[in-house]
Amino acid sequence: MNRILIRRATCVLPTETLKIDLLLDAGRIVMIDPARHARHDEWIDAAGLHVLPGVIDDQVHFREPGLTHKEDLRTGSMACAKGGVTTFLEMPNTRPATTTRALLEDKLALAAEQCLVNYGFYIGATGANLEELKLASRTPGIKIFIGSSTGDLLVDDQAALESIFAETRLPITAHCEDETRVRANAARIGGGRRVADHSLIRDAEAAAISARRAFDLAVRHRHRFHLLHTSTALEVALLREYKSPLLTAEACPHHLFFSVHDYERLGSRVQMNPSIKSPADVAALWEALADGTLQVIATDHAPHTLEEKAKPYPDSPSGLPAVENSLALMLDQVSRGRASLGQLAHWMCDAPARVWGIVGKGRIAEGYDADLVLVDLEKTATVRDEEQLTKSRWSPWHGETLQGWPVRTLVGGRTVFAEGRFDLAARGAEARFDPGLGGYFATG
Repeated sequence: MNRILIRRATCVLPTETLKIDLLLDAGRIVMIDPARHARHDEWIDAAGLHVLPGVIDDQVHFREPGLTHKEDLRTGSMACAKGGVTTFLEMPNTRPATTTRALLEDKLALAAEQCLVNYGFYIGATGANLEELKLASRTPGIKIFIGSSTGDLLVDDQAALESIFAETRLPITAHCEDETRVRANAARIGGGRRVADHSLIRDAEAAAISARRAFDLAVRHRHRFHLLHTSTALEVALLREYKSPLLTAEACPHHLFFSVHDYERLGSRVQMNPSIKSPADVAALWEALADGTLQVIATDHAPHTLEEKAKPYPDSPSGLPAVENSLALMLDQVSRGRASLGQLAHWMCDAPARVWGIVGKGRIAEGYDADLVLVDLEKTATVRDEEQLTKSRWSPWHGETLQGWPVRTLVGGRTVFAEGRFDLAARGAEARFDPGLGGYFATG
């Protein structure tokens, strides 16, 4: 591989932002601010651009195998490359669900053939696969659906949950919505007939009840736990109440940018599990990111076709695509003064690497993997359905003009996307996980 010099870059480092050069070799960052005449085989002129670590999206649903009319690993990873995401961690609710080591290996083999960016895959918990979970490796962790699932991925039985938290070693993450409350809410309003009823059925209390249950399990069994897609002020308050180094949590763009008032405008395009919540909940999430109560921003990219989404509620499925626009959405917030580039790099790059113990990723530092994204903070562009790379070809942010966009993405030092074109011969690599490094508070 060529030695590449990125010149005249404004680099977002872990503790400061500096205008310096970067020298890349053999897929890694070998020198920050090298000597003027350092040997290199090619160079990239980054004048006027900022360089960030590649985004790590720790929650996507790329639908392969079994649901590839919505998305697949190829289209999903292309959307990642366009959006500045250099590593994704994918959820197990495919068909079949990834609940055994053999099925995990099958996914890894598919990804090695199809993915332009780096990848990892969770193993899913059921009520009957404890031995698989105990022996699993080559995975960031165990995903539990404590509410809101189909098939055998719903684990609501307390004894099964106790065993998973007590007897496994991998980090655990979960979708938390209390199934009993969700069903009671649905029965109370006759199942719901308007898409806005979705937020009445999957209300804030359903999320909080389930989150408290998971936090209690994690603390009692001293097991690292990561709360997915925090959506409520109640969950934020619980995180502050427990204040445990075992617990980390994240927010998603749809919960940061949409509220219940957007159903009238966007309908089922913003139907999600957990549901979108009140403006007060949105404000609480932003505050929690700013003060460190929430550490990570991830997308929960979960595409369905527009034909599926157009079904009358409650037959319309929950989920939306976001992976190719998440970085631009946050860069736009930087342009508006709501966040800094350093905060963005922390939430979307460094923190997910630290939470999941991903080796060599998430920072611009010597010895780290050369997963990088060049962004133009002055570029403005409008999100349009017809320009989306996700196979579903739509976005809930259709028509919104954003300032700040990724313009070049490097994975392992190789440019996989630039100037609207892809290197389709490129292949990402399986992410390396070290459970000993994981845990947000356990690393420096």
